[in-house]
Amino acid sequence: MASSAGDRAEGKTLFLFLLYSILCTVGGLITYSIPEEAEQGTSVGNIAKDLGLNAAELLSRKFRLVSDASKQYLHINLNNGIISVNKRIDREEMCGLKTTCLLNIQLVMENPLDIVKMELRILDINDNSPRFPLNVYPLNISEQIPLGARFKIQNALDPDVGTNSLRTYMVSASEHFALDIQTHSDGNKFPELVLKKPLDREQQSVHHLTLIAVDGGVPERSGTAEISVVVLDANDNAPVFDQAVYRTDVMENAARGTLVTKVNATDLDDGRNGEVLYSFSSNTPEELKNMFTINSETGEIFVNKVLNLEESTLEIFIEATDKGVTGQSGSAKLLVQIVDVNNNVPEIIVTSVSNPVPEDAVPGTVVAVLRIFDKDPGENGKINYHLPVNVPFRLKPSFDNYYTLVTDGLLDRESRGEYNVAITATDSGSPPISNEKTILVQISDVNDNPPIFEKAEYSVRVAENNAPGSSVFEIVAFDPDLGEHGHISYSIIESKIEGLSVLNFLSINPEKGIIYAKNTFDYEELKDLQIQVKAKDGGIPSLSSDVTVKISIVDENDNAPFILYPATKDGSVPVEIVPKSADANYLVTKVVADDADMGQN
Repeated sequence: MASSAGDRAEGKTLFLFLLYSILCTVGGLITYSIPEEAEQGTSVGNIAKDLGLNAAELLSRKFRLVSDASKQYLHINLNNGIISVNKRIDREEMCGLKTTCLLNIQLVMENPLDIVKMELRILDINDNSPRFPLNVYPLNISEQIPLGARFKIQNALDPDVGTNSLRTYMVSASEHFALDIQTHSDGNKFPELVLKKPLDREQQSVHHLTLIAVDGGVPERSGTAEISVVVLDANDNAPVFDQAVYRTDVMENAARGTLVTKVNATDLDDGRNGEVLYSFSSNTPEELKNMFTINSETGEIFVNKVLNLEESTLEIFIEATDKGVTGQSGSAKLLVQIVDVNNNVPEIIVTSVSNPVPEDAVPGTVVAVLRIFDKDPGENGKINYHLPVNVPFRLKPSFDNYYTLVTDGLLDRESRGEYNVAITATDSGSPPISNEKTILVQISDVNDNPPIFEKAEYSVRVAENNAPGSSVFEIVAFDPDLGEHGHISYSIIESKIEGLSVLNFLSINPEKGIIYAKNTFDYEELKDLQIQVKAKDGGIPSLSSDVTVKISIVDENDNAPFILYPATKDGSVPVEIVPKSADANYLVTKVVADDADMGQN
């Protein structure tokens, strides 16, 4: 098998593509296009510019590319936002014969957490020549075969797509054979030789033809194969199937040896020329030949290995060949519909988590990004999901199979510091299959609680004549916040007592809230005083509360009584005159005394 000079023009073809990237942003989707085989370092686009971001944000927001590809095809320069080719991309290796070749990439950013979907469209270049599976195709044809007889030749394969794929076939000049090209429903072209002039083995026993497959690229590329036609004596009837197309269903989980269907072909010839052998034709992919077996004598087709569900309908080409020397054959097509069995568990994959979440987060704050999917097709792959009813979170669909876990209410760390959010995914199969994933969401503290005193007001009794610096009272406040947000410091609010600063009388330990007397109290001079104490937390900004403390000075018997009457003068002893005639109980004088103390004192 040979290839055309198009192979030598590969570099030129790539150059004529004028390497480019096309950006299209629609509804949060960014699409770039780049031809396959682009050299490492080729620019794809500037994602910072296209997302409207400052290039400096790429580093601060931990910008990264996430894809399911096994190779890291792209590289992003976080200094300028330019995405470039990191590894050579072979479209045929990545996407096979798919018309559209897309590399799906998620652009993940943090602070705040966000994701954007990006599609890289890999454009085909004409870098493959059509190739025939065989270099030489031998054909044994009876000399008595009628005019117009057709002979199928195995088609050439070209992994390129679109206009670069296989376009047509040509055959070298021959007076006996013409070329007819058949196009199947899937667009694939198959060459057939058509007999246009009777064969005469005695005149020419072997005919050599050259079959050429040409693609649609510019410049075009081609591949060749030789056809060797050996003219034999007549076996003039080919087997004919009773149906041109067979259709059947088979369960996805069918065991090896399960009968799929039975085909039947008849040959009007007698003897060995009428006996038929069945086989898969060369047009059947090798994967399907391994997946099924056919009984060459009976035409029964069986399951041979685990069925592949990448395609729900499998197309198998069957050939019936008689046992005659000339070996006539006929063909039919079998369409096998794979019936899905619900045998895949829904998958829940967490791709990113923002933890912890501040308790003042507004509803709708993104907590995590996850992907929920089921490999089963159809109804068996449709997923319903739910969260517990008692958590302030909900799942929000994003795109494709991506979801974001967001807050759905107000959070309060003091009421609950963490949540185990159980996400349950259930498919729509019968019976349904479920899977569960638990995400631990921790709530971080915010300074949203002021200190709280144990009482609304405090009343304290202190005996006079106390020692200076002695403890008067201990006051206690509580703050449910954590760390510095809950660290309390105490202070006395400035006020005046009998014209003097309250700080002349009292002090307070800022950490413990113990109030101390700076001086000795004298009940006879100060009977009570009232102060305001402030408790302030360490948050920024801080929160505080005030409370009133009433202090009553308790009297002690520290003063002796003194006589007010009769008065003395200059230390003399008062003298009262009593008449000699005074009777008993005669009032001589009245003594009046006083004491600065109170009560019994």
